[in-house]
Amino acid sequence: MEHVLDIIMIPVQVIIVFYTLYYVILAIFGLVKRREKITAAPKNTFAAVICAHNEEAVVGQLIDNLKGLHYPKEMYDVYVVADNCTDNTAEICRQHGAIVKVRTNTEQVGKGYALDWMFSQMLAQEKQYDAFVVFDADNLVHPEFLREMNNHLCKGEQVIQGYMDAKNPTDTWIAGTFAIAFWLINHMWHLAKYNIGLSTALGGTGMCIATDIVRKYGWGCDCLTEDMEFSMKVLLEGVRTCWAHDAIIYDEKALGFMQSCRQRKRWAQGQCDCGERFIPKLFARGIKTGNIRMLDGIITLSQPFFMMMSTVYAALSCINSYVPFYTNILNQIVPVQLWTVIGVIQYLIPVIVLLQIKVPLKSWAYLIVYPLFMYSWIPVNFLGFKDRHKMKWSHTIHTRAVSYDSAALLRKENKK
Repeated sequence: MEHVLDIIMIPVQVIIVFYTLYYVILAIFGLVKRREKITAAPKNTFAAVICAHNEEAVVGQLIDNLKGLHYPKEMYDVYVVADNCTDNTAEICRQHGAIVKVRTNTEQVGKGYALDWMFSQMLAQEKQYDAFVVFDADNLVHPEFLREMNNHLCKGEQVIQGYMDAKNPTDTWIAGTFAIAFWLINHMWHLAKYNIGLSTALGGTGMCIATDIVRKYGWGCDCLTEDMEFSMKVLLEGVRTCWAHDAIIYDEKALGFMQSCRQRKRWAQGQCDCGERFIPKLFARGIKTGNIRMLDGIITLSQPFFMMMSTVYAALSCINSYVPFYTNILNQIVPVQLWTVIGVIQYLIPVIVLLQIKVPLKSWAYLIVYPLFMYSWIPVNFLGFKDRHKMKWSHTIHTRAVSYDSAALLRKENKK
């Protein structure tokens, strides 16, 4: 019986060791940020696109914020796609000076469909832009955002994700732990991958896409994580998703536990769906072409699958410690002493990152309950996997209406 199960359990343990070492080594590369001064003069024109569904409470502040960015005003415009709105979103956006396009389609619901429609509209119009920058209605944007994206575009990068910060990191413990998760991902994942030349993934907001890329490959991404879908779609074509660490946007984090679970379940559904569709393609093309970035994209997509597998393995290993039914080879692959070092590094790196970015004092208290938030991903991933083929969009209600100059955001100005 033991040898029969070893056929499954030994490969599982090898995978766990590989992923563990991958995450730890990758995170180390995210501890250093090369200082890059903005050297490129404003060259690229931008269409700032806001996706809004019943966002009258917050969208006005974002438009005002975008109108005040430190970039030549004649080189960018603000557009809003008022998508299936039943409130005064469209009128408020017009009052604040945005160009509004109203979309009504109750069959094709969701941000992916809205962006596909919006990009088609804009590519058909007379006035064209060098790049699209996409924001959610609840965001606020750093004044240097467009200058940073211009700098990256001038370096030849075509698909770029900006730094996703928190608009309300101290509102509740859920918002606080959500903010910690994003801060750590920004450094230990996005910045790390960018530093070593890998491709990261778009985050849905604060992203910049060269118009030529949309014109050449189309958008056509309508799953629940359209950002991940587009990242993998262009990665298959050899287009790398880059990272702009100093192009900062502030995103409103969920306040309540169930609200955060619904949002994360939608992400898990979309990522599992993308994984099913793109992992085989990335593997086949990555092996055929020898493209490391494509093979690395498999790791990006397989995160929810890895978490589910690790959870099942952890449960089985508890049973195995009392009633052995498979061979434990983890300590044969990696010595116990090295596991200890890995454990210390896994706890130390997040602390270093939070010290680097000078988080609010309250965030250190949230760090205590951060493991609870992370463990809550386990049932979320299983539920997301179960419903991975269900495409019903779950809208997150946003209420945190603040201006960019508020005291809550000023503390972030010199954190890097």
